[in-house]
Amino acid sequence: MGKRLIQQRRGRTKSKFNAPSHRYKGRIKYIQGNEKNEGIVQDILHDPGRTAPLASIKLKDDSKILVLAPEGIKTGDKIKFTDSKNDIKIGNILPIARIPEGAPIYNIELSPGDGGKLVRAGGSNATVVSHDKTKTVIQLPSGKFKTLSSTCRATIGLPAGGGRKDKPLLKAGKKHYAFRARGKQYPIVRGVAMNPVNHPHGGGAHQHVGKPSTVKRGASPGRKVGSIAAKRTGRK
Repeated sequence: MGKRLIQQRRGRTKSKFNAPSHRYKGRIKYIQGNEKNEGIVQDILHDPGRTAPLASIKLKDDSKILVLAPEGIKTGDKIKFTDSKNDIKIGNILPIARIPEGAPIYNIELSPGDGGKLVRAGGSNATVVSHDKTKTVIQLPSGKFKTLSSTCRATIGLPAGGGRKDKPLLKAGKKHYAFRARGKQYPIVRGVAMNPVNHPHGGGAHQHVGKPSTVKRGASPGRKVGSIAAKRTGRK
């Protein structure tokens, strides 16, 4: 009998593939029903689940929220939740309709009120390209253009933590623990490099997929590797 595949072990609970969410600082979402507010940055925090640091904000009503810290912010700075064009300042959160063209933004809502979904990695940023009556076009870090509702909110600036990839991971162990903080597996071993007991692609006199690498949707979990339910195979 063969061994469990990594894909099969990933689906089980209490395994090393589960992200240690108990160590994360909390969910990062824009507050609802409180679009006009402001607060003071009390602390800059490291979150092991993210590439960008967090800023702890104390609002006027003494409640505390966490936001992705923009580059250049420090404790004591003021951050505003506003819809005024006069408050264009790094770290402020506005509807994208109020943000001028060419401005860098991050933590962008996909639909109004979802709390922020796009461009949340450290050092990344999107750019406001153009405004319409009800829609705004932005350019994502990938270069792709996306049209969103003008009432979606975003933060001005770019998230701190950029340049993290400039420092090399000198040991495999460092990369292992970096992946481990997010519940991911490293190193990732190819199926053809394994023995037949470990993987359907394993074994053989040389490394090759001995059986078809395209499997049907209803294949058993032990066979479901490679191209699963591919629409077509072979050359066009």
